[in-house]
Amino acid sequence: MPSQSISLYNLLAKKKQFKKTVNFDLKRIKEALNKLGNPERKLKNIINIIGSDGKYSVLTTLKYFIEENKQTASAYISPSLKDIRERFWMGSEYLSYGEIKSSIKLIEGLKIRLTIFEVLTLVYIINASKRHNDYNLVEAGALFAKDSTNVFDFPLIQAIVNINKQHLNFVKKKTINEIIFQKVGFLSNFTNIYIGKQSSQNEKKIKSILRKNLSKKIYSKSWKLIKKKKKFFFKDKYNFIPLKTKNIYSKGLFNNITMAIKIALDIGINKKIISKALPKLKFQGRIQYISSGKLIKKLNSKEKLLIDGCHSAVSGKNLSDYLKTIQSPKYGIWSMMKNKDPSSFIKQFKGIFKKIYTIPISGEKNSMPPKILAKIAKQNNIDALSIKNFDTVLKKISSKEKKIICLFGSLYQCGNILNKN
Repeated sequence: MPSQSISLYNLLAKKKQFKKTVNFDLKRIKEALNKLGNPERKLKNIINIIGSDGKYSVLTTLKYFIEENKQTASAYISPSLKDIRERFWMGSEYLSYGEIKSSIKLIEGLKIRLTIFEVLTLVYIINASKRHNDYNLVEAGALFAKDSTNVFDFPLIQAIVNINKQHLNFVKKKTINEIIFQKVGFLSNFTNIYIGKQSSQNEKKIKSILRKNLSKKIYSKSWKLIKKKKKFFFKDKYNFIPLKTKNIYSKGLFNNITMAIKIALDIGINKKIISKALPKLKFQGRIQYISSGKLIKKLNSKEKLLIDGCHSAVSGKNLSDYLKTIQSPKYGIWSMMKNKDPSSFIKQFKGIFKKIYTIPISGEKNSMPPKILAKIAKQNNIDALSIKNFDTVLKKISSKEKKIICLFGSLYQCGNILNKN
């Protein structure tokens, strides 16, 4: 990670005024926005992206479509992988380090105790409000009921991606029903709500919660992902669009792309523009092949390095299903944060890898110890060995044998590898 990015993250961490822990409450950020003159009201055409898995890919796909349509969109994402600036796309460029630092100083001057995520959200809102973008794309945090991104009175769209048990640690009632309630029970009225592909049980619960919501509701039955002869297509009542992409490999990601296509069509972007943008799509840290850089030079020509930040059972299955389509031997490098469910996650990879190597996440105090991860893998009948770091694993795995080396389980670790490369 660039030194200036590290410096800004350290600045946030050292401020006693800013809490490091998650604390859901809209009172603090609303007070801050009020003191700032309510800059959130200056943002037009807000599109909230909410859910467990797929927020980044839906948001990023929409951004590609809007820009291909010669319009502009700001974007707020979480987490960043390589650089703090990735969080804040302003329509034509990322925020500069100087702009981020001066915004933090302005927020500090409000004398309000905020969480770090609330500060980052305010940095985005303050600066996006100074631009005049056609759309403003906002990725929610873990939940939405009291998430700091739930501060816009009249969003144009609220898009609900796949919801699963990923954020159970943030709710008192440890049930999927409570997760669903926290994510969709507090959506705006009089907007357009898109609900992406869900399990039948979860969709039934979502429909029940939204029954009294006065927004227009568009469920995933309104469009389809079709596969013919190993090729994917988008289909709705009026459109049939081949999903010609160069860097997208999994059905899960294609499902997210079709949701973004439906939204793009409904906001007036025609299918020719969409088709033109599709080949340009690429998602950092989401089933991403590393094809150049320092790490590739360390590998044999027959070896491929693949990274994926999947960290839930659902996203793990998506990666597993893709890996099943590859005949080459596969070796896994697994890391994970302590607040995840490693056993449910690693079960998705039974029979996929010849061997899994577990390593810590550099720079993350809440990284799960590699020995514990290896033990959990073995309990699920997966051959695993704990290793001290990535470089040691790479030397151990690399050989003249044709293979896929897959690093997975944490977006933070993907960021470390992208920076190392």
